[in-house]
Formats: sequence, C-alpha cells, structure tokens
Amino acid sequence: MTTTNTPAEDTPSAVYQCRLPLSTKTITFIADLIRGHLAAIGSRWRKLAPGKIAVIVLAVLRHDQRLADLAGANDVSASTIRRWVLEAIGLLAARAPRLDRALKKAARAGGEVVLLDGTLVRTRRRTGADNRKNYSGKHKAHGLLLLALTDRKGNLLWISAARPGRASEITTARHNKICARLREAGLGAIADLGFVGLDDDPDHPVVITGRKAARGRPLTTAEKQANQLVNAERAPVEHGFAALKNWRILTKVRMNAVHATTLLRALMVLSTTEHTR
Repeated sequence: MTTTNTPAEDTPSAVYQCRLPLSTKTITFIADLIRGHLAAIGSRWRKLAPGKIAVIVLAVLRHDQRLADLAGANDVSASTIRRWVLEAIGLLAARAPRLDRALKKAARAGGEVVLLDGTLVRTRRRTGADNRKNYSGKHKAHGLLLLALTDRKGNLLWISAARPGRASEITTARHNKICARLREAGLGAIADLGFVGLDDDPDHPVVITGRKAARGRPLTTAEKQANQLVNAERAPVEHGFAALKNWRILTKVRMNAVHATTLLRALMVLSTTEHTR
C-alpha cells in the first residue's frame, strides 16, 4: 500500500496563531539566558534566533503544545524542539534557590512565618516496576509529589525535588530536613493536617498545624476554631500552587520523569518572574 504524505490538491498545511499570555519581561528573560548560554559554549549558529526559541519553549511550557506541531510550523524537527526545551529548563532550574538560601532570604526580608504544603503533579502511567511507586493512593492517580514553601502572600520561595507519588508529605519533609532548616533561619511554618507530627520538639515547635480528630474523640469547639484560623493563614499557599499549575505542561507530564525536578524548578522561576504579589 502506498502512503501519501502530501495534502490533497496541493493544499498547504494550515497554521494558526495562538496568543501567549505572558509578559514581554518573561520572554526577554529566557531569550537572554539562551543568548548567554550560546556565547558561553561558543555556539555560532542556531536554526532560529534566541527570541524565537524562547517563544517556542514558552509555548510548550504554557500551552503544552505538542513538539511535532511546533516543529512543522517552524521548519525544524521535533527532536530539535525537545533539545531546546530541555536546554531552557536546565538554564532556568539553575536559578532556583536552595532551601537554606530561600529561608535566609525570607528572614532577611523581615518574614517570620512561611507556608508549607505539598501537591501531586500527574504523570503518564508507566510500565513495569516503575508503575506502582508513582501511584498515589491518596489521589488515586499516577504522579510525582513535591513540597513547596511560600511567603504569607503566596509567592513561591522553594520547591523540593520530585518524589514518587506513593511518598507521603511528612516523609518528604523529613527527607528535606525542613524543621532543622527552619530553626537555622529563625522562621516558623504553617502547614495542614498532613504534617501533624513533623516537628520533633513539641515544646518549641517551628511547624504549626491543626488538630486531628480521633476515633471516639471528636474535636472540641475551640479546636475547630483553631483549625479554621490555621486554614485561613495557610490559604495563600494554594495561590502559589495555582500560579505554578497555570503552566499547562503540568496538567499531565509526558516527558521522562528524570527531568521532572528540573522542569518544576524551572517553572517556579518563571512563575516568580511572572507573578510576584
């Protein structure tokens, strides 16, 4: 059987325009990073200019555009688009702050409390032994768990490395030594009920959570009111996650999971550049 790849009646491929809802500052920021990287590695030529590459990369990250579609519209291959995306997120992720530096910066800015929470970023279902560890029983979906710290306005300060979806928030926080880092910086944190028991020093806690009801022991009226106050204080952390998940590539991550941490930290840098409250 003969396969015909040319359009019927020599009709040219349709190309449509799509608005990229980002500021010129963000596009220029990525273009400058790419331009500086090309100068550092001594690359004298690219198929497209750094500004055009920046727009393509942002289209992938913001709109989750398919690589093959962008490749056809820009006369390059899908593998070239993939290489540009991985290169850009690597440059961006290198600018993401470490946990200790982020907390010290928040303390120098006069902050006393940060907000701590975790979320699941959905991924494709994987095959074999890798399938089960990425399945979250809490969310009933495959994904990767990440923790984030924000200030009291909801601005992202730090994002943890991506962990398998089956991991718990409190175990991930212990793995990152959240309590020790908070004490070193002289800060406290407000978190939800998923972090109850995280702080190992109940006399001088640095992580404040609500109270859980137990079987046969319902919450008192005072405890319910205390939980409402904690929830009201930690609500802005959800704005930080919302700004992060506005990047639609996180709707369901299809790239290799080994790039997930780099991707998340790159998107944090972009979210901070685009949204600062």
